[in-house]
Amino acid sequence: MLESWIFWTLLAAVMQAVRTAGQKRLNQTVSAESATLARYVFGLPFVLGYFGLVGEPAVLVAATGLFWVKVVAASVLQIIATILLVRLFRLRNFAVGSTYIRLEIVMTALLGFSLFGDELTVVAVFGMIVCTLGLIRLNGHQGSLRGRFIGPDAIMGLTSALAFSLTSLLVRDASLSLNLPSHIQAGATTLVAMVVLQTLITLVLVGARASEDFKVLIEQWRLSTFVGVTGVLGSVGWFTAFTLEPAAVVKTLGQIELLIALVISYGLFRERPTLTEWQGMAAVLLGVLMVLGSF
Repeated sequence: MLESWIFWTLLAAVMQAVRTAGQKRLNQTVSAESATLARYVFGLPFVLGYFGLVGEPAVLVAATGLFWVKVVAASVLQIIATILLVRLFRLRNFAVGSTYIRLEIVMTALLGFSLFGDELTVVAVFGMIVCTLGLIRLNGHQGSLRGRFIGPDAIMGLTSALAFSLTSLLVRDASLSLNLPSHIQAGATTLVAMVVLQTLITLVLVGARASEDFKVLIEQWRLSTFVGVTGVLGSVGWFTAFTLEPAAVVKTLGQIELLIALVISYGLFRERPTLTEWQGMAAVLLGVLMVLGSF
């Protein structure tokens, strides 16, 4: 029988892949900030409905200040990560952009080592070296070695991966701090708190920088709703899985998202990675698997 956390993780990985594909398509007509807004504002009604079914409003009222600090931090970091990821898709194809986010696992290991004193094995260190070499190869089009590693796409990808990594850790801590017997209820409570806050933040952001995009999002309501619904389903999967297993374990299985991204890149966007990009993606994935094997 399929374990609960595996089901939620697979749901999350599939929905995240198709949601980011929808945002890439949406970003052809609106800004990255507006494509990020669509994820939250069009998903909010579904989040509220889901919370109404499985959540308990009294839990939010009784939540501690530490819970809200973690929710605010996670909300802002996830917005930053999503905006950078959508912008990255303008510079690189969907498969390559999705490969950068695989470095989230490496970031989690480094954060655990530097902030929490977690041990790094020899295999993990070698895995990080392989990832670094893969990044250099992935950015072979940049020319110089300096350009290959710190080009704009590399900076966006690495920063996005770091922000997603921190978000995962904060979401798990926030959900567990509620001390609820139901993992589904804990995940739903953290989710609704974050999405309400993220909707407000992105509304203000887009209103200040690209208010004309509001009309475009409404005109493209089908695509916007698709982004919102798949975003909600993905978040439900991640948030619930994080309450069942450590973030690193959940993200291990979540690496299947790269395979889905490759299918989407080929089938939907008709993109064909170059030989150099294939080599770089393979090296990054190998390095990630080495790091995962050390947990």
